[in-house]
Amino acid sequence: MSDRLKVNFAGITFDNPVTTASGTFGSGMEYSEFVNLGRLGAVTTKGVANVPWPGNPVPRIAETHAGMLNAIGLQNPGIETLIQRDLPFLHEKNARIIVNVCGSSKEDYEEVVERLANEEIDMLEINISCPNVKAGGIAFGQKPEMAEEITRAVKRKAKQPVIMKLSPNVTDIAEMAKAVEAGGADGVSLINTLTGMKIDVNRKAFAIANQTGGMSGPCVKPIAVRMVYQVANAVQIPVLGMGGIQNTEDALEFLMAGATMVAVGTANFFNPYVTSEIIDGLEAYAQREGLASIREIIGCVR
Repeated sequence: MSDRLKVNFAGITFDNPVTTASGTFGSGMEYSEFVNLGRLGAVTTKGVANVPWPGNPVPRIAETHAGMLNAIGLQNPGIETLIQRDLPFLHEKNARIIVNVCGSSKEDYEEVVERLANEEIDMLEINISCPNVKAGGIAFGQKPEMAEEITRAVKRKAKQPVIMKLSPNVTDIAEMAKAVEAGGADGVSLINTLTGMKIDVNRKAFAIANQTGGMSGPCVKPIAVRMVYQVANAVQIPVLGMGGIQNTEDALEFLMAGATMVAVGTANFFNPYVTSEIIDGLEAYAQREGLASIREIIGCVR
């Protein structure tokens, strides 16, 4: 791989702009026989909390036209397992690491971020779509003032650059991005899943026990591209774009809309080689277009 795919995100240089979307790649163990983890721009881990989370009751996944619904409930084994098992594995594979963090209160986030302060990881991605139990279950990312507050709290404890992961389930995504920028965020990632529902007409019941779930896959891509474009033109911090990326052309759309990096999610489930294929495709595109750097096309559509 040539240097032409290198990008700088929040002061960190990555060999290419391709990472994985949290929750779709585990911590890389399941995919390591298909993908050279060290070749990815980075591996973004599944969300990790200060204690193990059991997740939601089953069924919690349902296929839809051009996508899927999930209500996993951020099931994870907790920060201790990540530090003792997952991070050593990723280091062994020479992977760059972005750790996704979740929590139910400001204190939860702070605890995880403090535990990671001295770990060899590249960045933190903070999932603010989590419900804030102290605010009656309102997600941190649904109100600008809450998003700014949790960003400030995390930044006070963090030793690594902080990316705030934005929810699309808001009235104005640019307003949310400006709020976390004001709170000190080093970057933003978007979009998280859209809230959706599926009904099993044969059982006359909800397809997912939780009733609603997060919608992802190719069906959300036009919405995601639009939101990435809006945010990239509203803030000065870099954008990590995601939402329905399944090939090189999709990744290029996000880059041209203003994303500095892209994350591949649902496509990993039906094509475990997809991240490698996109990296190869970006290299071929850059060579074909005579680009000295892939950075030349970032935000080129105005």
